[in-house]
Amino acid sequence: MKLFKGLTLGENMLYTLVWTAIFLIPFMNAQLMSEHTVNFNYVIISWVKIAPYFVIFIVNNNILAPRLLLRNRYWLYSISLLAIVFAIFGAIEVFDFRYWQSDDLYRNKASLTDLEWYWNVLIGTLMAGANLMIKLYYRTIETDRRMALLEKQNIETQMKYLMYQINPHFLMNTLNNIHAMIDFDRDMAKQSVMELSHMLRHVLYDSSEEYTSLDKEVEFLHSYIELMRIRYDDDVEIKLNAPDISRCRHIKMPPLLLIVLVENAFKHGISYNNKSFITVNISVDANELSCVVANSRHNAHNSGHSGIGLNNITKRLDILFGDSYTLSTDESDKNVYIVELVIPIIKK
Repeated sequence: MKLFKGLTLGENMLYTLVWTAIFLIPFMNAQLMSEHTVNFNYVIISWVKIAPYFVIFIVNNNILAPRLLLRNRYWLYSISLLAIVFAIFGAIEVFDFRYWQSDDLYRNKASLTDLEWYWNVLIGTLMAGANLMIKLYYRTIETDRRMALLEKQNIETQMKYLMYQINPHFLMNTLNNIHAMIDFDRDMAKQSVMELSHMLRHVLYDSSEEYTSLDKEVEFLHSYIELMRIRYDDDVEIKLNAPDISRCRHIKMPPLLLIVLVENAFKHGISYNNKSFITVNISVDANELSCVVANSRHNAHNSGHSGIGLNNITKRLDILFGDSYTLSTDESDKNVYIVELVIPIIKK
């Protein structure tokens, strides 16, 4: 039978060390009293006095705490613990183990139960409380470890789920654009299909990897923006400023991250009645990659970023970077809406 069953290794070792030290007290006490030899009768008597506390510990640790307290049955746990403590020390009081101490030599040495019964009850209860605090501490550590492992196992599934939401969302928007062009310019629609084929190659192949290179993301954005130029002609001023391709090849980033910001800029920043603009600035320094997207505002109440796209990018950023990224907006200018994303540089 295991005394400490179902425990973590650290908790098991801690209990073993503590109780080993307690049961060694009689030997250490003999040395402190300058006794040349250890009287084993005295050691046995001391162990008998320690035994009630050990029994309380075993019952509390293996039965009461896991079956009652950790199942939120607090009142039943408290009543059961007090009943067991009172029963054990009540039995000691009734049967009186003084016959173990007939020789004055053994009296009051390393004794834990040569106390009044109420002190024994108090010490036994406090010991059970300390046991419970240790158990809850290690249980919290174990729960956190399991949650971290579960989260790690689910991240890939969750990321794929989010990507599956983003890709159809992007594809639907692009196909709608091509559909709108077919009626008034078939040649332009054909050119758009070619641009879309380049983009889909990136979506289908490069985005299946955990990371893609920044140069591929920039080329993807360039294809998308060219597609938008065909649709809007000269009605919209569109600019894409990015580092040289040679600087981007060794910088890795999650795929299809920046396109969401650009899509939202086109969605909220384009007006068929007023001059509009979209500006995308991508910059790289030693530690960070920054993408600033600015678009014209034509309706102050409906120019912010919203929808599936930005909800997904926020979830992805939380999973990938935790607190090490920033996603901020600037609406101080009533005619301009700015969103800025800053993520850590990943070099591979």
